Amino acid sequence: MEFITIEKQVETQIVEKKSKFIANFFPVESVIDAETVIKEIKKKYYDARHNCIAYRVMEDDQIIEKSSDDGEPSGTAGAPMLAILQKNELANVVVVVTRYFGGVLLGTGGLVRAYSDSLLKAIDESVKVYKCEGVEMSVTTTYSDFELFKYYCKKHQILITNVEYSDLVICKIELEVAKKERLWKDFSTKEINLNDIKEITKKYIAKSIEKK
Repeated sequence: MEFITIEKQVETQIVEKKSKFIANFFPVESVIDAETVIKEIKKKYYDARHNCIAYRVMEDDQIIEKSSDDGEPSGTAGAPMLAILQKNELANVVVVVTRYFGGVLLGTGGLVRAYSDSLLKAIDESVKVYKCEGVEMSVTTTYSDFELFKYYCKKHQILITNVEYSDLVICKIELEVAKKERLWKDFSTKEINLNDIKEITKKYIAKSIEKK
């Protein structure tokens, strides 16, 4: 399964008939992360009338969704924002739109539009990251073969996430599941000189974009 997330937090703001809408759009890795973000934003904007939320999080190969109108008329805030996340195939994200009431009622249509526009602006200003099923592995190599292994990783869109130097060089790498079989084959046929390979865990990783 593949999905789109965002690289880092984005904060945007719009004003609609004197009401101020502040959108905080975060990347998250779990439902716990999402709920923590919501608590922190609500604490930060404790004096606001509404902190409406929506999130979609991938856990155990399933997308968990949640939305809340936080006191706004039912269906005018959380649900429209969740629908936008779904339409844009966004996951592992949470949005909290804080409203400071400006004294002018917007009506249900106006509220739907304002909360939707708040999220759309945040999406527009965010950097998108495409995620796919991947695997984290540990690879051990000699110092003399390390440069060749780095070249191999660059050629095959394998990300080296950590390097430890001891008697040997121990690398943590991330690669797409589709590329794992090729790595094992090249290891067994000595196409690349490695001392050892171990699979650590499955995880969603940034999808490499092949150059045409």
